[in-house]
Amino acid sequence: MEECFRWYGPDDPVPLAHIRQAGATGIVSALHHIYDGSPWPQAEILSRKALIEAAGMRWSVVESIPVHNAIKLATAESDRYIGWYKDTLRAIARAGIHTVCYNFMPVVDWTRTDLMQPLANGGYALRFDAVDFAAYDLFVLKRPRVEDSYGEQQILAARRRFEGMDEATIGRIERNLIAGLPATERKFDRQSFLAALSDYDGVTAEALHGNLARFLREIVPVAEEAGIRLCIHPDDPAFPLYGLPRIVSTPQDVRRILAAVDSPANGITFCTGSYGTRAENDLPAMVREFGRAIHFAHLRNVQREADGSFYEADHLGGSSDLPAVILALLEEQERRLAEGRADWRIPLRPDHGHLLADDIGKERINPGYSLIGRLKGLAEIRGVMQGIAAARAHGR
Repeated sequence: MEECFRWYGPDDPVPLAHIRQAGATGIVSALHHIYDGSPWPQAEILSRKALIEAAGMRWSVVESIPVHNAIKLATAESDRYIGWYKDTLRAIARAGIHTVCYNFMPVVDWTRTDLMQPLANGGYALRFDAVDFAAYDLFVLKRPRVEDSYGEQQILAARRRFEGMDEATIGRIERNLIAGLPATERKFDRQSFLAALSDYDGVTAEALHGNLARFLREIVPVAEEAGIRLCIHPDDPAFPLYGLPRIVSTPQDVRRILAAVDSPANGITFCTGSYGTRAENDLPAMVREFGRAIHFAHLRNVQREADGSFYEADHLGGSSDLPAVILALLEEQERRLAEGRADWRIPLRPDHGHLLADDIGKERINPGYSLIGRLKGLAEIRGVMQGIAAARAHGR
């Protein structure tokens, strides 16, 4: 597979030169300063591409063109934002970039309660603590009808946890949950967050899927014409938060999305960490079922806990069998080659590395996107791929 690294642009504390030293050949990036839904200027796309190529790599995947909230809610303004989205797709294609990862998560993007969970080896991981989350949701945020989202035992556990929290702990959890993580469209305080949630009052999963299907019917023909492969990212975590609907969490969700517009341009990003937050998701089986539509892979692992909590584990540790997933992806590539597909090679990136070694204590770090942890993850993924190739070469 094509080994890629995410890069947040010229302001990223991890420079392109260091990414190249990690052995990556592809860059996953976006114009992260344009998050209002307006079209990306062609000149800025070409300028960003030139920076990447000058560093000896190629811009392999755009992640992400933000899907404006008006599109997710199908408001009267949505047609304008869909039109701008089409303009950006065409501009990206003219620049020679043909894979676009996007998500359709309402209000919040990826969600963690703790950005610095200590590990036994002295490093730090990202963590979602289900009890901390419920304590914040129930007793700090206090959104309307919040009790409907929790069972009696969950509420009791959250109350006990909340009663032991001081203001500093509450403030830290709140910043992690709503103040904005890397590449998020909006940043909130408590009141603006409650207002954003209220926009989705009465919006069911069925309605949200209908809005996604409408969006796909508009943009997939443009992607087809431009030679772009769209790949939707799953919900992270892959279960409901804040009473909001989640529609990209299960194999059933994927089947429905692919059926909404049957086209090679309508595909998925296979994120092992996101889908791996649900124990019932059989990840290798999902690769085998949806392989034809996997245009991009995020490879990471999570360690699930009984109460719904999880933390980012080593790439080859955790609750999911990542080597089995990699094998299934490599087999999908072989199938594509046999078919003669031009897009046979799947770009991957190591996702959400641990904070390790010299990266600990640096003033500027994007949580989950420090250099050394992702370099370690890429090395482990590369080792699995090389091991599979060597075993095959020796007839094993």
